Amino acid sequence: MNHTKTKRMVYDALLAGIALAMYLIELQIPSPVPIPGVKLGLANIVTLFAVYLLNPADAAAILLVRILLGGIFSGRLISLLYSLVGGGFCLLVMLLLKKNCLRRQIWLCSVAGAAAHNIGQILVAVLLTRSIYVAVYLPILLVTGMTAGLFTGLCSQRALSLLKKHIYTEIES
Repeated sequence: MNHTKTKRMVYDALLAGIALAMYLIELQIPSPVPIPGVKLGLANIVTLFAVYLLNPADAAAILLVRILLGGIFSGRLISLLYSLVGGGFCLLVMLLLKKNCLRRQIWLCSVAGAAAHNIGQILVAVLLTRSIYVAVYLPILLVTGMTAGLFTGLCSQRALSLLKKHIYTEIES
């Protein structure tokens, strides 16, 4: 294995660990809205960071590791399906929009990704419950999710702008 691949794996592991820690910390914060699925999504800061800093495979691996370990460590295995589908939808949308969203528009990519995540969650809920009526939560999830997406997008955008000189040259070398 060459030095560049090792360095990339170390960055991936570090980012997955940070995302997992953020996820587990967020679980300790009481939800401001008593509706299942409403949360800040702080770990998405790292996912968005990876989308703009690394290649799609690395970003997907970081997301997958965070979701799987988060489900295991938190004991919320039932949420794995919601997180996998929602996270997959979110990642796909962010990767598609990355080409059109400049670094100063990362927040916009995050808002769209949050909406896709919520749509994925509702899709899973409809399939699991076999009831279209759970879709009544979609407007609430979209409003709260897109608001959280704005926050996490701005955080990720700021982190990328602060670290761009050091990190970009490190990963590319």
